[in-house]
Amino acid sequence: MGSNSAADLEQGIREHLGQFSLHVLLVFATGLTIGSERAVVPVLGRDVLGVESLFVIGSFVVSFGFVKALLNLYAGKWGDAYGRKPVLVLGWATALPLPVILIFAPSWSWITVGNILLGINQALTWSMAINAKIDLAGPEQRGLAVGIDEAFGYSGVAVGAWITGLIAGQWSLRPEPFYFLGVVVVLAFLISIFLIRETAQYAQAEIDDDEDHHDANLPFNAVLKRATYGDRTLFAAAQAGHIEKFVDTLFWLAVPLYLTSQGLGIEAVGVVVGIHSAMYFLQVGTGGLADRIGRRPPVLVGMFLAGGGVLGMVLVEGYLAWAALSAASGLGMALLYPNLMTVPSDAAHPTWRVAGMGVYRMWRDAGYGVGAIVIGLGMEFVSAEAAFYLTAALMFVSGAVVYLWMEETHPDFGTHEPVPAEGDAAPTRAD
Repeated sequence: MGSNSAADLEQGIREHLGQFSLHVLLVFATGLTIGSERAVVPVLGRDVLGVESLFVIGSFVVSFGFVKALLNLYAGKWGDAYGRKPVLVLGWATALPLPVILIFAPSWSWITVGNILLGINQALTWSMAINAKIDLAGPEQRGLAVGIDEAFGYSGVAVGAWITGLIAGQWSLRPEPFYFLGVVVVLAFLISIFLIRETAQYAQAEIDDDEDHHDANLPFNAVLKRATYGDRTLFAAAQAGHIEKFVDTLFWLAVPLYLTSQGLGIEAVGVVVGIHSAMYFLQVGTGGLADRIGRRPPVLVGMFLAGGGVLGMVLVEGYLAWAALSAASGLGMALLYPNLMTVPSDAAHPTWRVAGMGVYRMWRDAGYGVGAIVIGLGMEFVSAEAAFYLTAALMFVSGAVVYLWMEETHPDFGTHEPVPAEGDAAPTRAD
């Protein structure tokens, strides 16, 4: 890790541009890994493995979502206990068998098992990539660091889906697309081992500056309780993170099927869905915006804008209208996504920040699994439109909870008072 002089432990993106850039590259690789499945695997299930039910095809999203959610929780705990780098390396090691499974899978159950490994990989690598960036950036650039992380991660998702879809169209659904995936996983694994350095010492430096804080050294069970329901602001962020994953799942499963049923060609459908994902790159700007104006305003606007975009897609007709509403929904997601994640980071003491982020990410990514079940059942037994109406309604209700309960957590603009640990006196404004 090198020496721990004051200069070495100075935080800031510019001061640690080399390591910060490597973590940006790795989160892009994390996005490439999941993106390599998005375009190819559902079609592989239908056309090669003979799966006909939308709900069964959606099961691979369910397995991914719940496994990623659970491992997000433990990734945070392990990152605090053992450091960021060992957990990162473990995450990439877990992905090494994935291309082999996808190439040789004789049945859909193998794909489901592969997606369990994918869920572990995504939880461990993305959790550590984002927490390492927060460690290096420091409190003043926390929103920008999260925005960069999510922008490049989701750009990787879009690029991975585009490249593997292109390869599949040029050659076949397998094995060629998964050769690309294999190269990504191996390179990321090697970079994690040989080029990445530990960053936990930067969080430790923040701890040393605040040794007597009433909120330090919470046990893991207390962190889980506080970040789930013990603090109204953190609860509001967690429930909003959970519900917004319904939008992502909707664009993964329901939007392509709905638009093709309305007569839109597959190439145009790809553009409409791609526009939604492309808007996520704006998180570079929206994360930095929240560093200047606070977390709460972009989250509130984003929740209602994303919900409105989803609702509008079943109220209009035509390629340009669908594309515009897809962009509006994507912009809403870009506004809310990095800034919801920054809320637990702001509110947590450095001693349990990674664990607190893990709890938030657990509840957020469980939304993949719950969303896939709800959307799949709605489309299977009601109609495609029902999935859109329900997702939009839930986004509006969730946004209302944010409006009523989520206080501002930005250190300069914050109104949020942390809930005191058991046995402590409540802090006052003067503390």
